Amino acid sequence: MAQIYTSATSPEVAQSVAAFVLKHQDEALAKSGTFKIAVSGGSMGKVLKAGLVDNSAAAGKVQWDKWEVFFSDERLVPLDHADSNYGLLQESVLKYIEGAKPKVHTIDASLLTGKDGQLEGADEAKDEAIARAYADILPQDLKVDLVLLGCGPDGHTCSLFPGHALLKETEKTIALIRDSPKPPPRRISFTFPVLAKAGAIAFIAEGEGKAPVIDEIFNDKLSQLPCKLVNDLSVPVAWFVNDAALTGISVPASKY
Repeated sequence: MAQIYTSATSPEVAQSVAAFVLKHQDEALAKSGTFKIAVSGGSMGKVLKAGLVDNSAAAGKVQWDKWEVFFSDERLVPLDHADSNYGLLQESVLKYIEGAKPKVHTIDASLLTGKDGQLEGADEAKDEAIARAYADILPQDLKVDLVLLGCGPDGHTCSLFPGHALLKETEKTIALIRDSPKPPPRRISFTFPVLAKAGAIAFIAEGEGKAPVIDEIFNDKLSQLPCKLVNDLSVPVAWFVNDAALTGISVPASKY
């Protein structure tokens, strides 16, 4: 059963996430000397900046030079594009790191075609090549120490959307999606075979608008929402939310 950790405010959520990340960093470094972490887009960068860069209690404990960063999904746009998850992380976190920086695995931007991640003018074969190249970057055993995810109001996570065929993907570790219901349509995404190998997974979800979907994820056993399917994996899953995200719903929650 996934565990929900709640905090009153967004800054407190960021501090809890930071403590959780540092715990997994230290455990990974003790085992292998490298911390493999995957992040997503959306507000993730802001949370990580608040928790790991601006938070003096945590900032000195982050061993950035021993981090290996992957993206749980990425839009097929240039790395400096407003829709790029790498670009978001660069602007919110990476550019503020002083000294040695983490090893960050981006998509191969030299293979990009088309414009703004749209289908028009895009070469599907090159899109597939981007997905294959990213799959080749993953750890050989597919184990990422910690995967940080968001939860969309529709229950999507990574670029795995409700009812989409990719939810049933069992072979590919990185899948191409060219019909994302959320723009831009062309993306690559972790699939469940990779998520199932993670050392741990943590969701970050804030705001009253997330309450209905969190209610379904935790209280509807028959739900097939992607986030619910992640909860059902044999992997430790934690949710970091603010009190607003639990407005009007009944779920077991505690402080981290």
